[in-house]
Amino acid sequence: MSIPGQIDPVPVARDITPRADGRVDLIGLPKARIRELFEAAGLDAKQAKLRAKQVFHWLYHRGVTEFEAMTDIAKQMRPWLTERFVIGRPDVVEAQHSNDGTRKWLLSTADGHEFEMVFIPDADRGTLCVSSQVGCTLNCRFCHTGTMRLVRNLTPGEIVGQVMLARDSLGEWPKGKMDFAEDADEAEYTADGRLLTNIVMMGMGEPLYNFDNVRDALKLVMDGDGLALSKRRITLSTSGVVPMMARCGEEIGVNLAVSLHATNKEIRDEIVPINRKYGIEELLAACAAYPGASNARRITFEYVMLKDKNDSDEHARELVRLIKHYKLPAKVNLIPFNPWPGAPYECSTPERVKRFSDIVFEHGISAPVRTPRGRDIDAACGQLKTAAEKKSRAQLDREAAEVGRAEA
Repeated sequence: MSIPGQIDPVPVARDITPRADGRVDLIGLPKARIRELFEAAGLDAKQAKLRAKQVFHWLYHRGVTEFEAMTDIAKQMRPWLTERFVIGRPDVVEAQHSNDGTRKWLLSTADGHEFEMVFIPDADRGTLCVSSQVGCTLNCRFCHTGTMRLVRNLTPGEIVGQVMLARDSLGEWPKGKMDFAEDADEAEYTADGRLLTNIVMMGMGEPLYNFDNVRDALKLVMDGDGLALSKRRITLSTSGVVPMMARCGEEIGVNLAVSLHATNKEIRDEIVPINRKYGIEELLAACAAYPGASNARRITFEYVMLKDKNDSDEHARELVRLIKHYKLPAKVNLIPFNPWPGAPYECSTPERVKRFSDIVFEHGISAPVRTPRGRDIDAACGQLKTAAEKKSRAQLDREAAEVGRAEA
């Protein structure tokens, strides 16, 4: 098995996926980039600046999907925009709704590549799990996405488009202000009381191997004039791309989660092969240096429980030792393994998971056991895409229509 590294089959970095109709998708673009495109399309600088500000508000704060809905833009300008630009969303290939409220979507880019998104509701929050790549290059052995080849990075629009599609589905775009004066205040929005309150970059792909696009997408999510979600409500998960971790803290500033899953080199080399490139010691040192980490903003260590592989009392005690040694403000999420066809591992028994959790808790470190969600809709990472590939297009269309009727 090759050691994972950064791979992007698209040779030239791009912020927009080309469309067959030649129009430019504005989703994923900041105000300055929209202004540049408007100028290139023929507007003078003053007009381009005003229109960019108006359109940005409608795109990210109001969530409209048609230029005709932008009521403060002159009627004769709207067809001009429609002819040259488009307000995109990922195409929904399949949508599933679990008995426990979990929703899962298989989505497609404009050039036909598929990826996943999951929404997990809880009593006090609603978390959207967002993908950063089509496929993955890390080959983590317990992860089904690791069995899929990396196709390409998602653009900022394809990343932030997932959040916008979720808001469409949940019907919760805020009203906002309609003040476009030069000194307009930031649009008002709070996540309190809404279904979608948190975002985790834990879907398909390694976010830090698509750093620029993830950063630019999350800046739009956090923009007070845009989607306006606090950085404290956003968590980025990495398998341990050590050279990019400091930049993540400095340039994005969101919470950090680390897919640890083992406490020694031998086991982590096997189940998280990037450990052969960036070892545990180097990874934990980078965690200790992560900008903004504190007891108020702890680093989360994800630890999938694999029977007779990483779940012994000795492993639990070594995990505690490592956290204490590096003086990490940390909590541990213990994740019962969700098996998929052909998986090389089994889930630890409930008794073993509880014993592991108790040992970590006894040393003053939070170690909750994550409740499995959405198992009736193959909610483990990568399962929906694999299951959907076995279905006919007609069957997928029927299922999508049924979900649409149920949500209506």
